[in-house]
Amino acid sequence: MNMSMSRRGLLALAVGLGVSGWGLPAGAADVIRIGAPLSTTGPASFLGEPEKKVLEMYVEQINKEGGVLGRKLELIVYDDGGQAEKAVGNVKRLIQNDNVDVLIGGTTTATTMAMVPLIERGEVPFISLAGAIVVVEPVKKWVFKVSHNDRMAAEKVLADMRKRGITKAAIISEDAGFGKSGHDETLKVAKDIGVEIIADEIYSSKDPDVTAQLTKIKNTPGVQAVFNFGFGQGPAIVTKNYRQIGITVPLYQSHGVASKEFIRLAGDAAEGVKLPASGLVVADQLAATDPQKPVVTLFSKTYQAKAGTDPSTFAGHAYDALQIVMAAVNRAKSTDKAKVRDEIEKTSGYVGTGGIVSMTPADHLGLSLRAFHMVEAKAGAWSLVD
Repeated sequence: MNMSMSRRGLLALAVGLGVSGWGLPAGAADVIRIGAPLSTTGPASFLGEPEKKVLEMYVEQINKEGGVLGRKLELIVYDDGGQAEKAVGNVKRLIQNDNVDVLIGGTTTATTMAMVPLIERGEVPFISLAGAIVVVEPVKKWVFKVSHNDRMAAEKVLADMRKRGITKAAIISEDAGFGKSGHDETLKVAKDIGVEIIADEIYSSKDPDVTAQLTKIKNTPGVQAVFNFGFGQGPAIVTKNYRQIGITVPLYQSHGVASKEFIRLAGDAAEGVKLPASGLVVADQLAATDPQKPVVTLFSKTYQAKAGTDPSTFAGHAYDALQIVMAAVNRAKSTDKAKVRDEIEKTSGYVGTGGIVSMTPADHLGLSLRAFHMVEAKAGAWSLVD
């Protein structure tokens, strides 16, 4: 696919996504600076690297078409390596030295939450790409997010268990950030859904083996399924060890590994693993009537042509964040930070790769549970379950 869109093509895409035309007045002002504090190296690089690629790809495209409000975009990316302390330094530099107009990033929950106090004090609109619900609950004035949250993932997984007659389950989770938040949310919603958590184990993202924790789960009478909450290599290790010690009940993962990279890391052990994911990972399997179908299909083809690989949901989060921010700038007719913040909060009916987004002052995510699909690893790919 030719990566260079025509002006008509880009505007048609914007209309199809529920984004108004970019608007290109004469007399262009200074560049619009987009700060992107990401984790492009380290344990979260499989999230941060595709996020960076997408931002670079679409900033380039938008600039080729004349920019936004007649102004070119300047993308400033800093890598934190997944380290919260470094993320704080990066966002301070972006706000104070680079004077960015908006921020898109925060690859992980830990780095996002470390940056939030500075962002709130600096009063810069920020769309996080991280997964935990704590990013936007309670609501923070300048902070938004586009990725499905951990509570939604817990609800989707436990509902699937319940539908299959599973009433007793075990949870194993990473001991910090996303894993800890997901663990806590799972325990909160399990009772309401009707699934009893009868075994609860923790591991570190640095653990090379979790056989001991899984053996405890295996030896717990009555366990009918296991749910793992984590991201990076940890869930792949859990999956391999799971098969190695012969646990036969169903294994569920969270949306933190909703990419083919997880299948690659886990190998044959991934077969049969289920998890909640956006429609992007099964774009070709969505119904023709699904409003996301044209969006995720086009994005997938574009990303494949540019990056030479299938897009992950994390790549999609960066795309959605950029589209929402640029539409807000366009509606605000300026980069005044307060006006852009207000327009982001008014986002309504945006059809993106993660779902249909409608934000409010009380909801800085704007996704419903319908944005999730249950998928299953089959023969090295994700297959739509519902």
